[in-house]
Amino acid sequence: MKARKILSMIALLGFSFSLMAATVPADKVATLRLAPIDVEPTPPAMQKVINSDVKQVRNYPMQPPIIPHRIDGYQIDLKVNKCMQCHARNSTGHSQAPMVSVTHYMDRENNFLASLSPRRYYCTQCHVSQLDAKLLVENDFVDVKELMKNPAKTEH
Repeated sequence: MKARKILSMIALLGFSFSLMAATVPADKVATLRLAPIDVEPTPPAMQKVINSDVKQVRNYPMQPPIIPHRIDGYQIDLKVNKCMQCHARNSTGHSQAPMVSVTHYMDRENNFLASLSPRRYYCTQCHVSQLDAKLLVENDFVDVKELMKNPAKTEH
């Protein structure tokens, strides 16, 4: 008896969903693609990575530094961390790259480790390359230094 009830409810739900789908005209279906479903639009061009090797200014305290160069093809997995070929303490002399922070060698209890902490090993978890691209959305971010200059103007 219960099985019959469950089957009839499933059939009723399926019928109601098919009715709902049939009531929306195809030209009224909005998609994030901004194109009809049966048309494959030309994708936008990939933005170029800023590859200047010039340190970028940080926008807020404790912001992870932005990677100022391309990292295409860098291997970062359990066996290899390509970033550490230049940014490890013993490599900075010949690479002239900044050494990773000592915080990357600390565990959760702030004990120093001989190698990178497992929670800091995957660099691109926090650090990203900067793209030479226009803003996707308007940004009204104001740096703390600017806020401190004119505290009366802020409305936040």
